[in-house]
Amino acid sequence: MRTRILFITLAATLAATRLAAQSATERVAQDLRYLADDRRDGRGVGTAGLDSAAAYIAAAFARIGLKPAGDDGFFQPFTVDSSAPAAAHAGVGGARTKNVVALLPGSGPLATEVVVVGAHYDHLGKSVFGSLDPDSVGVVHNGADDNASGTTALLEMARRLTGRQGRSARTIVFVAFSGEELGLLGSTYYVKHPARPLNVTYAMLNLDMVGRLGTRKLTVFGTETAREFPALLDSVAGTYQMAVAGTGDGYGRSDQESFYTQDVPVLHFFTGVHEDYHRTTDDWQKIDFPGLVRVAEVASDLAWRLATRTAPLTLVKAPPPPVAGGGGYGAYLGTIPDMTESPGGVRITGVRTSSPAEQAGLRGGDILIQLGDTPIKNLYDMTDALRAHQPGETVVLVYLRDGQRIETKVTLGRRGG
Repeated sequence: MRTRILFITLAATLAATRLAAQSATERVAQDLRYLADDRRDGRGVGTAGLDSAAAYIAAAFARIGLKPAGDDGFFQPFTVDSSAPAAAHAGVGGARTKNVVALLPGSGPLATEVVVVGAHYDHLGKSVFGSLDPDSVGVVHNGADDNASGTTALLEMARRLTGRQGRSARTIVFVAFSGEELGLLGSTYYVKHPARPLNVTYAMLNLDMVGRLGTRKLTVFGTETAREFPALLDSVAGTYQMAVAGTGDGYGRSDQESFYTQDVPVLHFFTGVHEDYHRTTDDWQKIDFPGLVRVAEVASDLAWRLATRTAPLTLVKAPPPPVAGGGGYGAYLGTIPDMTESPGGVRITGVRTSSPAEQAGLRGGDILIQLGDTPIKNLYDMTDALRAHQPGETVVLVYLRDGQRIETKVTLGRRGG
């Protein structure tokens, strides 16, 4: 009889486990299919479909039990600056859009610090800007993997983390960013207007294109941004017996870069590029939903370990990865431009390690207004100015810092060298 009871109990446990896994798969499928539906207009900035997606995310945050942390409930509205380099090409200058921001309060002495978990929820809409389909004018780009998958994983992480408890845990801020496809607009706006100060932000986890796991390894970029990250990631991967490849610094054209340039350690979860990237064929039918659940499980566990560990992280500002070839782009300065606006010049969010810009004393927040004899009013002027010079030339560089005009000299470098 005892053996029979044990067998029944084990069978019930296995059935409950299967049901829970099935339920999670159904949840993420429901979320992703809504976000990647044709009726969302491809979630292009300025579309009703993107607004509908924002409302869906906010409602999900509310059901989960998170607290609103935006300027308007869960919403953090902002306007796309008409001078943003991508705005003119995409025809969205002056459009209103919003991040969706929610908060899971911490507890104990760690509660004043923050772990940010983010994913961008916008995509290309029906625009040809950024599309890799040559004949895609007026055709919806649903962006199921890019990045309905990351947004869906963000919601699933919120559900899982809300159910956890600890004697002391950092506050977790969940952010669905808008405008990533136009140059990290939403995340750049967030780091300028954070829900909690950046100087108490312990780490940032970004989920971008996590819907095609299949038999691949999960790649986690940014493991070189803190000395403790590789061991933490290995520990979590071992727990889930999942193949995970950790690599890279915090640069790269996704939202974690906005945080890394502000000295926050970052991780970017990614399941790989595929033939549907930025094409009209990136649809929900090609998503690996069980794999998406596994990514959310691993990322949730890692986020929780970061939220509860007592020791600090050791930030590592790694040198930039090699830049391929000169490609006709002229000399190298090593600045990281702010893509959200052109305030009479090119504002920079930071400089790359060991670059000519760093050696010249430039830093985040400076506005470049002249290089050599060329006035700089926007990013295109800056590109032209760099093309007009050769590596090794020493030229005059003029910039504004806190409204003060500063003139210095910089010796330009060679791209990739």
